[in-house]
Amino acid sequence: MNISSGIKKEHTMKSLLAYAAPTISVMIFISIYTMVDGIFVARYVNSTALAAVNIFMPVYGLIFAIALMLGTGGSALIAKKMGENKYEEARSNFTFIVISGAALGLFIMTAGLLFIQPLLELFGAGTDPQLVDYTLTYAKIILWISPFLIVQVMFETLFVTAGKPKLSLIITIIGGSTNIILDYLFIVVMNMGIEGAALATAIGMVIPAVLGILYFFVARKNMLYFTKFKVEWDILLRSCINGSSEMVTNLSSSVVTMALNVLMLNFIGVDGVAAVTIMLYVMFVLTPFFMGYSVGIAPIISYNYGSQNKGQLKIIFKNSMIFISVSSMIVFIFSLLLGPYIIQFMSGEGSEVYEIAKNGFWIFSISFLFMGFNIFTSMLFTALSNGKVSAIISLLRTLVFVLTALLTLPFILGVNGIWIAIPLAEFLSIIVCAFFIFRKRKVYQYI
Repeated sequence: MNISSGIKKEHTMKSLLAYAAPTISVMIFISIYTMVDGIFVARYVNSTALAAVNIFMPVYGLIFAIALMLGTGGSALIAKKMGENKYEEARSNFTFIVISGAALGLFIMTAGLLFIQPLLELFGAGTDPQLVDYTLTYAKIILWISPFLIVQVMFETLFVTAGKPKLSLIITIIGGSTNIILDYLFIVVMNMGIEGAALATAIGMVIPAVLGILYFFVARKNMLYFTKFKVEWDILLRSCINGSSEMVTNLSSSVVTMALNVLMLNFIGVDGVAAVTIMLYVMFVLTPFFMGYSVGIAPIISYNYGSQNKGQLKIIFKNSMIFISVSSMIVFIFSLLLGPYIIQFMSGEGSEVYEIAKNGFWIFSISFLFMGFNIFTSMLFTALSNGKVSAIISLLRTLVFVLTALLTLPFILGVNGIWIAIPLAEFLSIIVCAFFIFRKRKVYQYI
């Protein structure tokens, strides 16, 4: 079996960027169509509907977290086995991990539909009858496609591991473009409101999941495809442990989003929740360079770690530090220049929501200076099959530091304390990341 030259060859900065480019593009496109989704809801429904989407985010974040955990954790194990020339084992593990993800999606769908109303009230939707109605409508539709959502997110990483990042981009563009077209059709033309937004999102997720499933059934000449598999619970457990940092990140984001919603409801009201939602959309637009690059080259790191190519690990690490440093500065500058215009797309200039979001964004944007380094470091240790260190970084960065700040700063500094929480957490996290990189340098020899 010939392995894809993309993952196996000796890499330079140029080749790393070329290999990661499709994944970066996937992340950028996802962020764009996610934001377009929000624009349609904000502009053609109302700010309460936009707040409803954000109220559901903790549940969506749980589903996404499980998918990312299995996708990234499983990909690292699969790529490592390919580096060790254990292709049959890699394919068996791949098939079992995907089936496990779909099964978990079915469980979440069933449990979610049974308990969604009390959950959403816990997350803050119970403060406004219209907010409750909108949130329930949106949540039920998304929950129905939970198995497809999990598989789709897993494939974003697994296509890269299979040496087919460009195919992942094509499928993502098909799904995202469908989402945008249906947003216009359902929300603007047919006036379906929040229900139309949910249906457009759901269909846009199901399409790439189905296309991915079909591909891995028929692509028998490539590295990875569906095959007969062994039920190996230790592989599933190792995938979960190895990808735990990514799950921690997304679960923590759900908890933090809930905390932000509650604080904003108490300090400002529904407009504050809508402003936070806009801020999260802006973050989705400006951070795909970091996540896309990190996810894109993770299989290369895992493969070279499996084949014990220390020279390549050093080159990859050095070039990655250069890329992350430069892109962090570029993203920060872009955030200052373009942030207000992005906000204006989602809420008219001069509106209460616009003013709240704009005032907070100047503080929030500082986090982009540190975020890239933290994301890459966490993904680095996942790729090196050290889920423990990766999980510690993610737990501190996305939960402990942020919640500690949110539980103290707003009561000292008011609303500004809410906006300061995330930049402060990212700054503290970069210290933790530097500590682990220095401490583990002799174990993995990336320096």
